[in-house]
Amino acid sequence: MAEAAAVFNERFISARDGLRLYVRHYPALARGGQRDTRPVLCLAGLTRNSRDFHDIALALSQDASAPRDVYTLDSRGRGMSEHDSDWKGYSIPNEMHDVIDVMTVLGLYEAGIIGTSRGGLITMILAAAQPGRIGAVVLNDIGPVIEQDGLARIAGYVGRIPMPKTWADAARTVRDLTKRDFPMLTDADVDGVARQLFNERNGRPVAGYDAKLAKSLSVLDGPIPALWPQFEALKRAPLMVIRGANSDLLSEKTVDEMQRRHTMLTRVTVANEGHAPLLRDALTMAAIVSFFAASDDGAGHRQSSAA
Repeated sequence: MAEAAAVFNERFISARDGLRLYVRHYPALARGGQRDTRPVLCLAGLTRNSRDFHDIALALSQDASAPRDVYTLDSRGRGMSEHDSDWKGYSIPNEMHDVIDVMTVLGLYEAGIIGTSRGGLITMILAAAQPGRIGAVVLNDIGPVIEQDGLARIAGYVGRIPMPKTWADAARTVRDLTKRDFPMLTDADVDGVARQLFNERNGRPVAGYDAKLAKSLSVLDGPIPALWPQFEALKRAPLMVIRGANSDLLSEKTVDEMQRRHTMLTRVTVANEGHAPLLRDALTMAAIVSFFAASDDGAGHRQSSAA
């Protein structure tokens, strides 16, 4: 990865079962005498990976007034992380334990977390299991209630997308998948999303996730139970909820109820985007940068020297 040396470092961290997980570290811009800032860990959606967060990681780590360390994780079976030999390992509780293992190695406590879709579900479960890990949260197009139509749409393509032979084919695949919910994407945007979704080998696109993930969805029987008890565990931390205006996974009704239950909730709606917002537009990135900067006030120790 040619850009790695310039803006982020790469490493692998072993989960408790020995599986190697890929992590990017975007170091904070030299602080000088500036205040302490909360590190941020980014958790991607079901079939997505650390590349999704490149733009927002740069915005957070290189912010002139409050630069912070940012870490982006490839969950097991995604991106550059190793695949699990057993598809049953692709479960939210198991992936939450992976997050705990990564945070322990990196020395992250009271960290900021950006959780997109499945990453947000993991964040809610983590808040209930180990609340001290979390200091501020951005949930990207996910909440305690998942709309069944959106879940069915996702289940319909996971592991079923024909593998493109060229990057032009990959861009056409992304265009077909996104044209309804992301009508304003340019050709450059679509190409960028394709290069986030697919891995690259010998200059050509290859699968960016383990196709066995589809099996973990096939065992779902009916709607996923509402996670309101887990969401309640987030009430101690500042929370931002981002919703794509065209989302079929997170409803306005659910966000209304989240706001009623959480007194420190900020909501952001991203126009002309569906599930899940790309976190690349200037307005959304500025909102996230400001949110974490405000969350730094009065916070204590957040990162040990292990990172």
